Amino acid sequence: MPAAADSIESVRIAAQAADSVKATDIVAIDVSDAVGITDAFVIASGSSDRQVVAIAEEIEKQLHIVRGIDARSREGFEQGEWILLDFGDFVVHVMLEDKREFYDIERLWKDCPAIDLQLAHPEHSSMAADGVPA
Repeated sequence: MPAAADSIESVRIAAQAADSVKATDIVAIDVSDAVGITDAFVIASGSSDRQVVAIAEEIEKQLHIVRGIDARSREGFEQGEWILLDFGDFVVHVMLEDKREFYDIERLWKDCPAIDLQLAHPEHSSMAADGVPA
């Protein structure tokens, strides 16, 4: 069963928030069939620990303002290398570019479908408009 429409809407808001503070390589993956406890992962990169924190904070702010939701748990703000925001129905990973390359978490979910994020700046996403990795 694909990710719920409500989750996809929230994922798109998170991606737009990340995009607004110049996150790069923004992707979303529908993991609902593979995981069962969450619908989607959003992954975005920042070039410094300060930018990673700023991206995560903007995502939290926009989801609170637009959807009235807050993260159930949040980890990694102290180091700013890999921040995880768990919203229950979806999980956001904001990572330093080198950490993301090293851990390559997208590889683990390569068989799961991508979610079209409908970003205003599609060059910040590694997904084509049809949701297929570019």
